[in-house]
Amino acid sequence: MVQWSAVLAVLSVYITGVMIPGPNFVAVVHKAVSSTRVAALAMVAGIVVVNLFWATCAILGVGIVFATFPWAALVAKIVGAAYLIWFGGNLIRKAQSGAAGAAALAGAEDVMPAEQGLRQAFVQGFLTNIVNPKSMAFFAAVFAAATPAHVSWPTFAAMLTVVGVVASSWYSMVAIVMSHPGIAAKYRRGKVWMDRICGGLIVALGVRQLVR
Repeated sequence: MVQWSAVLAVLSVYITGVMIPGPNFVAVVHKAVSSTRVAALAMVAGIVVVNLFWATCAILGVGIVFATFPWAALVAKIVGAAYLIWFGGNLIRKAQSGAAGAAALAGAEDVMPAEQGLRQAFVQGFLTNIVNPKSMAFFAAVFAAATPAHVSWPTFAAMLTVVGVVASSWYSMVAIVMSHPGIAAKYRRGKVWMDRICGGLIVALGVRQLVR
């Protein structure tokens, strides 16, 4: 039998958590304006898969693991922050290559097989989220606190459904809106500065997580 009170508690907590801008949001926005809508949605799929994974861990007690082994949480935090700093720095570095470098990159994307491009976008979304300190902290602390100590399998399934539907809906909406031709065209006109801004935001988020 489904414990609807627990499911509603998870829903209220998760909606708030997923809509707060973080590395996932910035990554989806950048992919949507710099690539295709389908590629952005593939990135969303990678992010959602990881959210389902973290939600499963939280329901099963990952918070207890981090509380018992604080060093594991510290290692995860450092690795995640390092990846975000590298990812953001990579965007800034590519932006500094100038218009010629951007044109070459665009040409390479044009000849990339569609399937390979979608796979790459999915992996980018997966990696961005799996090492995202914000996601780990949220699921290990806030999300885990909203779930009962023991839940039935129907309740477990209902909670995961909530996570999947909310994450898919929110990030897909962001991807669809930001991949609108008009918005994408404005991005292309200011690509260098937009990449620097997105990269700078991701680096700042990584540094913030590292020093907290």
